[in-house]
Amino acid sequence: MPDTKKFIENLSGAGKCIGVLTSGGDAQGMNAAVRAVVRMGIYVGAKVYFIHEGYQGMVDGGDNIKEASWESVSSMLQVGGTVIGSARCKDFRTHEGRLRAALNLVQRGITNLCVIGGDGSLTGANLFREEWSGLLDELVQSGEISEEASQIYSALHIVGMVGSIDNDFCGTDMTIGTDSALHRIIEVVDAIMTTAQSHQRTFVLEVMGRHCGYLALVSALACGADWVLIPEMPPKDGWEEQMCYKLSENRADKKRLNIIIVAEGAIDQSNKPITTELIKDLVVRCLGFDTRVTVLGHVQRGGTPSAFDRILASRMGVEAVLALLEASPGTPACVVSLCGNQAVRVPLMECVQMTQEVQKAMDEKRFEEAVRLRGRSFENNLNTYKLLSHRKIDSELPHSSFNVAVLNVGAPAAGMNAAVRSAVRVGITEGHTMFAVSDGFEGFYKGQIKEIKWGDVGGWTGQGGSLLGTKRTLPAKHIDKIAEQMRIHNINALLVIGGFEAFESLLQLVDARSRYEEFCVPMCMLPATISNNVSGTDLSIGADTSLNAIVETCDRIKQSASGTKRRVFIIETMGGYCGYLATVGGLAAGADAAYIYEEPFDIRELQSNVEHLTEKMKTSIQRGLVLRNENCSENYTTDFIYQLYNEEGKGVFDCRKNVLGHMQQGGAPSPFDRNFGTKIAAKAMQWISKKLKEFYREGRVFANTEDSACLLGMRRRALVFQPVVQLKDETDFVHRIPKEQWWLRLRPLMKILAKYKTSYDVSDSGQLEHIVRLRAKDVSAI
Repeated sequence: MPDTKKFIENLSGAGKCIGVLTSGGDAQGMNAAVRAVVRMGIYVGAKVYFIHEGYQGMVDGGDNIKEASWESVSSMLQVGGTVIGSARCKDFRTHEGRLRAALNLVQRGITNLCVIGGDGSLTGANLFREEWSGLLDELVQSGEISEEASQIYSALHIVGMVGSIDNDFCGTDMTIGTDSALHRIIEVVDAIMTTAQSHQRTFVLEVMGRHCGYLALVSALACGADWVLIPEMPPKDGWEEQMCYKLSENRADKKRLNIIIVAEGAIDQSNKPITTELIKDLVVRCLGFDTRVTVLGHVQRGGTPSAFDRILASRMGVEAVLALLEASPGTPACVVSLCGNQAVRVPLMECVQMTQEVQKAMDEKRFEEAVRLRGRSFENNLNTYKLLSHRKIDSELPHSSFNVAVLNVGAPAAGMNAAVRSAVRVGITEGHTMFAVSDGFEGFYKGQIKEIKWGDVGGWTGQGGSLLGTKRTLPAKHIDKIAEQMRIHNINALLVIGGFEAFESLLQLVDARSRYEEFCVPMCMLPATISNNVSGTDLSIGADTSLNAIVETCDRIKQSASGTKRRVFIIETMGGYCGYLATVGGLAAGADAAYIYEEPFDIRELQSNVEHLTEKMKTSIQRGLVLRNENCSENYTTDFIYQLYNEEGKGVFDCRKNVLGHMQQGGAPSPFDRNFGTKIAAKAMQWISKKLKEFYREGRVFANTEDSACLLGMRRRALVFQPVVQLKDETDFVHRIPKEQWWLRLRPLMKILAKYKTSYDVSDSGQLEHIVRLRAKDVSAI
């Protein structure tokens, strides 16, 4: 079979000029995208130009269009907003304005545009592309360009990246800036919760989203808000009484605070706005609660971009340059987007049309259709929120007479508590009796098992660590005592939330089924580990929080190094033998190198890294950042690398080292981890309910098939239940890592962006997908 692999080395940008601009509202992560476009463009041999102040700069020309250099994008990664400026441009909306813009581009030979903005900016770019040949003809007729120039520059190629904190663009799961905006909202909500609790207050929070309720919906999911109001789902008539009833019920349950989240574009069934003041007056009038309003405003656009946004924007920026290199005159303008965990290209106008259809459906009060058009990610968030938000009274609940136990196994990971809360509440809604096991399997064999009720998990989403307690103990040693406890408490299903130990535990329990019937019950594992080293899933609960802790520390360290000049920092990250944190953290923090176990290195590579940094110190960027995974090499320890760099860099740079340690495990969970934990736990409980019905025979549950013990993981685009027994072959048990890891494909990106020549397999890129097919195929995705 011929090798169909495609490598970056075979793609050349020589003779091509790329213009990069940011337009419309700013969003955190835009700078990371600009940096990636500039560096990848220069890497492939193209010239890259900054177009300052968006389309306005393109129309005005002059100094607004400047050639970018490698150094000119240094230190941009950690800065919010957009350094090259953005402006709303009336001139570009006129034919005359677009004609001037075309002249400015042709004069510099720019026929490739990378536009980072919202749907308005991208629609404008597409119109410009459609008019391009006509505009060139006009410029030839007026004598402003030659006939020859119009031939050379006859085609304009456009690739878009969506930068918008609202996540209001169809065709991508996440837009650049959304995750950072969620970080800002959650920081505020967490802070407000402590003051609200002190005074037993109700807080009404307004978040951005004039036409899209994504921020409101996900932040409500991530903080366990009592009520949320979004434009896509106006509350049914009589919602006022319902909301007040729910608030008073929560207070009666000894909950000291209420949080209501409102999107700025929230409306009722008659399309009338629902404002924060209206809600405040309603709560005060009906319940007499002490109520305060907080409007978050532009705080949500500000601050430093999250690790997720930096990685997303860097991946998108590189993909955008590849798309421009591969474009031919007939290629439609495309948008580089994210589907699950995969970068894909979708035709720009298909996305814009669907985005406009959402608004049309809302205007025509077809709200269910609007939610469907928003895409699977939005729909799943909404369904999970509905599942968790409304506590049914006992008489409304189906009664299943099944007992389900939840436990945490392994090291603590932020987001475990959000997963437990979600599992407990969904389990109760499904009619099961939920049991919590303290301290993992150690607590299990000692009988630390008790029923856990709806109210017991209130306020758990924002708590770091593991409130149930977690231990690394595996069940094999105490298997008979665990079986006895399963019998005593009549446990009919198990939900295990944890890392590699949880995976090994499930394998041991499956193995014990032939000897103990007690383990012939449905079992599900949710991956929760900062190391992200479990087979069967691309991402684990806790890894995102850990990455943010690493990136935040690296930012501070880089700042310190910039002040002292000529300084290189060696930073040790956790992860066992898995290099995920070092690699992805390195990409997000702009590291010069990341040493990991999966990619063996020798003294020659260390030497070449030192030489690379020596060269770097001759430029205006006089600092270096090197990450090292804790177990990347038995002999090349952090101390060894530090001493080697110190010795070899003598007279050129000095060195410092920093071992990050357990700060990577702590802290409040990030919005992504809260949301991911909440969603996969809800999905796992629904799977457990289905399996319990399936395996209920003659008055008892008996499940001993392979598919009754599964791991629920995210694979590229979808959430999949995979029998743990089948994942055995995919696992290296000695080093506790999967044999194949998707993120290794990101390593060349990190190297390219740090100016190393490297081989980069781009076979995954280049397929233009259609948005409708993309949605139909991925219904089970996140």
